[in-house]
Amino acid sequence: MKHKKLKNNLTAYAFCLPWFIGFIVFTFFPIVFMFVVSLTNRKLNGLSNFIGFANYVNMFKSPTFWNSFKVTLFFTIVMMIVTTIWAVIMAMLLNYKQRLNGIFQFCYFLPSVVPTIALAYTFRTIFGKEAGLLNAIISMFTKETVTINWLYDTQTVYLAVFFITLFTYNTGQMMLIFRAGLNDVPIQLYEACDMDGGGALTKFFYITLPMISPIVLFNSVMGCISALNGSFALLYPLTGESGDPNGMTQVLSLLIYKEAFSNMKVGYACALSVVLFFIACSFGIGIFMVSKKVVYYEN
Repeated sequence: MKHKKLKNNLTAYAFCLPWFIGFIVFTFFPIVFMFVVSLTNRKLNGLSNFIGFANYVNMFKSPTFWNSFKVTLFFTIVMMIVTTIWAVIMAMLLNYKQRLNGIFQFCYFLPSVVPTIALAYTFRTIFGKEAGLLNAIISMFTKETVTINWLYDTQTVYLAVFFITLFTYNTGQMMLIFRAGLNDVPIQLYEACDMDGGGALTKFFYITLPMISPIVLFNSVMGCISALNGSFALLYPLTGESGDPNGMTQVLSLLIYKEAFSNMKVGYACALSVVLFFIACSFGIGIFMVSKKVVYYEN
């Protein structure tokens, strides 16, 4: 009996072994190596000397870092909220039984499968100043020449960037997950609400939202990770490594790229990466702490 149990355990560990190897090689080791390199003045050419926590001291004294830190927090929080709300709205609209519903869902999800780089360059053309499609449409309706520099104007850059996030892969994926969750909400709850005279808002806030709150939690975490990890691919083609205008869109991932490949300060860039890692951990822990009070589980 013990021999059979041992054999079953070894078989189970054998099936898990590829995952453990992948985790150690592609996740654990890079994180440890990144922290070690952050304690050196390593350059892009490979030359390095141990300098302790000097990179972190210089980082916390840098106005550029603190600006990028604030932009990262702002961008992550707003993008997570905007994409989650938009995905819920689209899922609810697509959840209604109507003709051509599948076509509408396909048309909305289609931009989400386009590579982020290609999507960003497409919207960069749309929001262009001189030959931008958006300015051309506005000029056509107003009968005046409009030359708004949407991506490089301090008053419009956030509107443009967060509008673009609505068409990223993460938003489309969230929409499909929300729609699947909406189909699992018991229809009897809505019927009981109708009998009590409840309206559409009552149904949403007291039935729909509590019942899909676990999915909201999951999508919020995924949206947070997407905002932190995927911001570079979206913002670099739109506003460059400096996060123009005036560093308003220079999230930490852009600053890391600039320090590592433009300024060739790999050690300093690794120190920035360590900070970004802890920010991601903090967001995850914070979301799960809040979820204990607001997420509803039937059991």
